[in-house]
Amino acid sequence: MRIVDIIPLVMQAGAPSVTSWTGAGGQSALATSRNWLFVKVVTDVAGLVGIGEGSGWPRVVHAAVGDLKAELIGQDPRDIERLWQRMRLAMMGHGDTGVVGAGAITAIDMALWDIKGKLLGTPVWNLLGGKVRDKVRYYAHAKTVADAKALVARGVTAVKLGGHDRIVARVGEMRDALGRSIDIAVDLHGPPWLSAVDAIAIGRALEPHAMLFLEDPVAPEDLEGWGRVRRALPHTPIAGGERLATKWGAKTLIGAGLVDIIQPDSGRAGGLTEMKKIAALAEAHFIQIAPHSGSLGPVAEYAAAHLMAAIPNALMMERLDPDWPGKDAVVTSVLQTADGHITVPERPGLGVDLVEDVIAAHPSIRNVAIASGGWQDADEHGSTYYAMRRRRAELKAPDADAVGR
Repeated sequence: MRIVDIIPLVMQAGAPSVTSWTGAGGQSALATSRNWLFVKVVTDVAGLVGIGEGSGWPRVVHAAVGDLKAELIGQDPRDIERLWQRMRLAMMGHGDTGVVGAGAITAIDMALWDIKGKLLGTPVWNLLGGKVRDKVRYYAHAKTVADAKALVARGVTAVKLGGHDRIVARVGEMRDALGRSIDIAVDLHGPPWLSAVDAIAIGRALEPHAMLFLEDPVAPEDLEGWGRVRRALPHTPIAGGERLATKWGAKTLIGAGLVDIIQPDSGRAGGLTEMKKIAALAEAHFIQIAPHSGSLGPVAEYAAAHLMAAIPNALMMERLDPDWPGKDAVVTSVLQTADGHITVPERPGLGVDLVEDVIAAHPSIRNVAIASGGWQDADEHGSTYYAMRRRRAELKAPDADAVGR
């Protein structure tokens, strides 16, 4: 069996109706639009085609997939580990290509697992070691108490808020409305990134609300800051890793004990091959896995469900619920959910295929944007990657009227 073609497909996906950032004093680029990058790996066996998805700047990943194609045509798609190594080696001369290179590898690697599952007539989770669980718990984004209550009414037991504008007050309102039986997580990422001292101040103010985790408190490059946050918040689970690529990227947080929960992105961590290794590395350090998928399309979500079914240290998945209505039309079948859990797919391979007419009807237009909100002065907007905050009494105010009393 041989690979005869690799076809990348990129599309402009619509914005989800609810994200943890929208309405929190600003909105992320995710709240306006996204690009989704899919691949088809075609074999010389009639009708045997694998699909995958890659992120990490999808329009650029599209070009990277095209480059890698030359190294993979004629190779046996069943040799997944060998082809992973070959792709990594092929791009070595370009330096550390980070999530772009890993996004291309991810998309192709995911498709190779899909091919093997289809060939053998078994779901991918069975190839990854078999089931640990039949369903995977997920959390969803909520920008308001009303959003959170709607999720809880559908059986969701964990919600996430984002940003740092009034975040202590907003979490307090959410906790009062939902009670203690619903998990609440907080994502502090930009714009712009917090200093460690500000992240610590917010984290300490949030401690009475017993968060499920505090995500991305400081910039991914600020490893000293991660260490300061970890030491200052010993009773708060810390999560991160969505912006990192491969097991070596994850190792910077896992190996130093900087996180309790690692969040590899299902579209740019390096594929199922690499995510299985990241999960094992995390397990060896008693760390849980909660894959990031906030900006991803449906194929990467399927892949994450297979992984989470097959590993012991699966905490939960991230899911936009509701998402862009067009998401379901991109694929031939959708993941089934009930009571805050995703039912693990049973069909061979990933258990899903692409609807190419829908993808073609949404051509990629733009793939970069600057989030709004978060900057302290109008002339700083979109111009600073990191900043210590002024008006720090507002930063950790427990309610909207606390400042100035």
